[in-house]
This record gives sequence, C-alpha cells and structure tokens, in this order.
Amino acid sequence: MGTLGKAIYTFGFWIRETGQALDRLGCRLQGSYYFQEQLSRHRTLMNVFDKAPAVDRDVFVAPSASIIGDVQVGRGSSIWYGCVLRGDVNSISIGSGTNIQDNSLVHVAKFNLSGKVLPTIIGSNVTVGHSAVLHGCTVEDEAFVGMGATLLDGVYVEKHAMVAAGALVRQNTRIPCGEVWGGNPARFLRKLTEEEMTFISQSALNYTNLAQVHAAENAKSFDEIEFEKVLRKKFAHRDEEYDSMLGVVRETPPELILPDNVLPDKLPKTA
Repeated sequence: MGTLGKAIYTFGFWIRETGQALDRLGCRLQGSYYFQEQLSRHRTLMNVFDKAPAVDRDVFVAPSASIIGDVQVGRGSSIWYGCVLRGDVNSISIGSGTNIQDNSLVHVAKFNLSGKVLPTIIGSNVTVGHSAVLHGCTVEDEAFVGMGATLLDGVYVEKHAMVAAGALVRQNTRIPCGEVWGGNPARFLRKLTEEEMTFISQSALNYTNLAQVHAAENAKSFDEIEFEKVLRKKFAHRDEEYDSMLGVVRETPPELILPDNVLPDKLPKTA
C-alpha cells in the first residue's frame, strides 16, 4: 500500500471513529432512556495493510472465523467456527478440499531460534482437528492432524501421515509418510493401516460435503429461518403410525429434508 492508500485508509478510520463518538454523545444526551447498540469489529476476512486474504469463492468460512493477511485458501476447503488464520508476518497457503476445524489456530514465523523464515503450508484434502495449533509448519496432501495437536516451527508432516490428538510435535521434526506420531513430545507410535489411510481421504470429503450444508444455512435470510421454524413446529408432533392407520400421507416439506451429502448411507464413494 502506497502513501496515498495509507492516507485514504487513515481518513476512513477517522470517519468511522467520528461516527462512534457522535453515537456515544447522543447516548449521554438521552440519559437513562438511551438504547446503545455495540459495534462488533469482527471481520471474517481482514487485510493487514497491503496483505489481503485470497479465498476461493467455493470455500466455506464460518461467520466467527478470522482469516487475516497473506492467506490463500483453495477450492472446496472449509474454515470452521472460531478458527484464526493469521498471515501477518508471513504467508499461509491452504490447498483444495482441506478442512480446518473449530477453534484451530494457524500462524507463521518471521524469525525463531534457528533463524528461519517459515510460512505455513497446508496441502489438499488435509484434515486438521478441533483446537489444533499449526505454527510455521508444512503439512502435505491427505495428512491428518488430530484434535488439540500442536505443530511447532519447522515441522514437516508428509503425505498420509497422522499426528495423534493432543500431540506436541517439536521444532524441525519430520513425520514420514504412513506413520502415526503421538505424545508429548511426539514420537513414532506405529504404521498406518490401509483402512486408516482411506479414512483420511474420506474425512476430508465428508467435511467438504458438510461445509456446503453449513454455507447454505448461514446464507439464509431472516424470513427463511422463521418460515422453517414454523414448519418444524408443525411437523414436530406428527405420528406416522397414526397417519398410516387413517390412510393419510403427509409429505415432508423440502425445507426440512436433510441433504443427501450428509446422510451416512448416501455419501459418494471414493475411487
């Protein structure tokens, strides 16, 4: 961002602050009768001066997630509720079909004890479990990071490798393909089975499908939400056995039918 861009940014900031100051003054003048509405400064996508997130239009970003700075997210990926991806002092790159689950943190390293400048690179079809922390590390395609795991600077997780839940992987550790590492500090536990490798791919696909449902739900208007509430209340006490005795057939409204892509018996099979 050049000098002119910074000046415009600063001017816009002053205007917003002036508006808030006038709102506070008006509240004081109204005395005990005022109604104050707090302004939330949360932004799902946030620039850091000239560093702006590049997120594919097909990505699901939950309303409470934060993607900040130099962050690239590929097609079909999903960033879930409460996640923070902060690419302020370096870059974050996420491939396609990857899911970063709720309350996870992804950050980068500008400097560390080894003197390395480390971005965070996450490949395609990767599953990162709830509340995981990834800092200045690399995770290859179709790898799995368990819930609450921590990956420190310089960690390299190869394709089809698994970091167990709660593991702490020390700096500059490399986890080879097809291995499970766990513990604090993390160490080799065993080899992955073929079924577990298939599960990693299926897990990523499941989350891609589920993200589409959440994206559609978050995109609904207030009127649509209220209409569905009425429908659910109407059909909540329906007794199919009693209806069959009377010969009555009641069709469920399409708004209340769960999409096929989240039903276990209708999931598309992987090749």
